Amino acid sequence: MGKLKTFAITLHSPTPVYYAGQTIDGVVTVELNDSMKMRGVKLEFTGRAYVHWTEQHSTGSGKTRRTETRHYSATEIYFNFEFLLFGPGTGSTLLQAGHHTFPFTYTLPQNLPSSYESSIGNVRYQLKAKIDKPWKFDHKTKRMITVISMLDLNQQPAAAAAVQGQNSKNLCCLCCKSGPISAVFHVDRAGYVPGDTVFLNAEISNNSSRRMCASRVKLIMITSYHATTKTRTDFKCVASLSRGEIPPHGDDVWSGDQMIIPAIPPSYLVGCSIIDIRYILQLEVDPSGPAFDLEVPLEIIIGTIPLRQVVQRYYPQWQPPPAQPARAEPSAPPAVTPPDLPPPSYAECVFGKVTIGEDDDDNEHMGGDKIFAPSYTYYDWSKSSFK
Repeated sequence: MGKLKTFAITLHSPTPVYYAGQTIDGVVTVELNDSMKMRGVKLEFTGRAYVHWTEQHSTGSGKTRRTETRHYSATEIYFNFEFLLFGPGTGSTLLQAGHHTFPFTYTLPQNLPSSYESSIGNVRYQLKAKIDKPWKFDHKTKRMITVISMLDLNQQPAAAAAVQGQNSKNLCCLCCKSGPISAVFHVDRAGYVPGDTVFLNAEISNNSSRRMCASRVKLIMITSYHATTKTRTDFKCVASLSRGEIPPHGDDVWSGDQMIIPAIPPSYLVGCSIIDIRYILQLEVDPSGPAFDLEVPLEIIIGTIPLRQVVQRYYPQWQPPPAQPARAEPSAPPAVTPPDLPPPSYAECVFGKVTIGEDDDDNEHMGGDKIFAPSYTYYDWSKSSFK
């Protein structure tokens, strides 16, 4: 058995989810079977965004033609702070055998972007503790946290307004042009939070002589990754709902069909300039045979604080607090949680956990979190404790 028995980072919060401006506190625990020589116990706390992808490009021609791999990347640093929890930091000292706890506290900066994870880019906040040993491998352990940036739908002018779109197209049947298929698609508002219900309304007219295999609505996340010299945009379906076929010269109506918004990051990823997120609800009508789908996209906003009229819909007795008078002196930093609204729960991102190893993590001396998924605010109105 080695000298090190336990090396871990423990947070005092029962849920490792924080808001920009909130204080994080916890302890680093070191338990030794025997005394250990070290420079010290250090804790590094970092917040940063990173994007990276590769593309294959061909150059030259004929016999000189070759394919090369090009890398595209960008990094954005939000903070990088190091604590010396024990020891001189230089030189060396002995930490005696036994159980040791080293407390720490740190206040997150304002205006941080929300945590985000994908195979192309991420916004990542992590605590990494290290036992700095002279002339030997350092022991390390890592703890990930989620940071959520407030996106208040009440501050988004378009969030409460209804959204509508329409489209039509003609299908070709052999040498003859068939009648058009057309659709009108609308929702009663543009702003939602995870856990919200979207009531889908659409009218589809199939004036063609061809059967429509199905109609469906997809919630699509559109993510743009900005490297220093290029931008890549990815599309990912995060929820979908479908209805059956529509016969030739037939109609179909979506009348308040319900889609639940899953646990997903907020729109725009405010505070991050190298990753941008937008969402569309897209109605698709799928013709039989060779033809492109008819599509009607509607852009919506995913926030972290719900519209007040939505809260009142589920809790009619709730009334928003009176507006506070303006103050001439500088005000305190904004509250890190919305005190006048029902408290959200937190749900793990719908995409699940990802591996978070880095170059210096791939050895037996790194402990702690190896996989991670951010958690996002989730309003399950049927179970909310707000009364």
